Amino acid sequence: MELFPPIPLAEWQDTKETLHRFAQVVGKIRLAASARRNHWWNVPFHLTGRGITTRPMGQVDGNPVFTVDFDFVDHQLVVATLDGRASLPLEGQSVASFHRNTLDALAQLGVRARIAVPRPFDLPDAGRPFAEDTEHAAYDPVLANRYWQVLSQVALVLEEFAAGFSGKASPVHHFWHTFDIAHSRFSGRHIDQPPQVDPVTREAYSRELISFGFWFGDDTFAEPAFYSYTAPEPAELTGEPLKPAAAHWVSRNDTHLAVLPYDAARAENDPRAAVLDFYESAYQAGSRRAGWDIAAFASPDGITDPQLPVPRR
Repeated sequence: MELFPPIPLAEWQDTKETLHRFAQVVGKIRLAASARRNHWWNVPFHLTGRGITTRPMGQVDGNPVFTVDFDFVDHQLVVATLDGRASLPLEGQSVASFHRNTLDALAQLGVRARIAVPRPFDLPDAGRPFAEDTEHAAYDPVLANRYWQVLSQVALVLEEFAAGFSGKASPVHHFWHTFDIAHSRFSGRHIDQPPQVDPVTREAYSRELISFGFWFGDDTFAEPAFYSYTAPEPAELTGEPLKPAAAHWVSRNDTHLAVLPYDAARAENDPRAAVLDFYESAYQAGSRRAGWDIAAFASPDGITDPQLPVPRR
């Protein structure tokens, strides 16, 4: 399998828009059926060997333990409890039928799924209920599988990068809100958000952080890219250098992102090393400008004990 295979937004945008809404249906079930974690870490998906998973949930909402998995090899949604299993095809579904069939499959297993707001979050059709969306019904199995391949490869690069930090850090996880995959590092400093900030943002950014991730592109940035940002953004952040040469700072929503276009990374002699260099340069930029104790947070090769040898590979 080629590292970082091509996935231009224009080629799979219709499938992406459908999948994004499928993911929001399942993600909102996860939101209701999981114990709350700081910064919403209970909500995102994690990668599996065949797709993405909610991980086990239930009990806190009165339901049995259950999971919902997207299988992008056989192109099924698999719902399961500890003593039962049901599945439905991903291909040939509109958002409306997917929403209905997912709830029906869970009900067959004795799970009463709850979606507090059964419509998309922060998407152009946020006012339309899932149950009424027959517009989004595109699903190309080849491109859906490619999406999972890219997610899996990026996840492992992020895991490798995450090993170098010993402080509070998020898992590597896939957000159904923005349809990106990310890992965040925290300095420990509390951030007082203005009173008018919405609850989702208040919890996500209640502590100073530097985030690193990858997204597939959208209407405002129409190409896949690796990214990083520091929140709150320190002064003169964009004066800091980035690696490799194709990386640059982009203005977005009154702040700035460090961006390495996906195709630029693919063109490097060693794409994996280029992405790791990019994330490290963005971390050094944000942590220096924000005054983090970089040495205290260091964990070279995932080791915090200086007496332990670096593992041989």
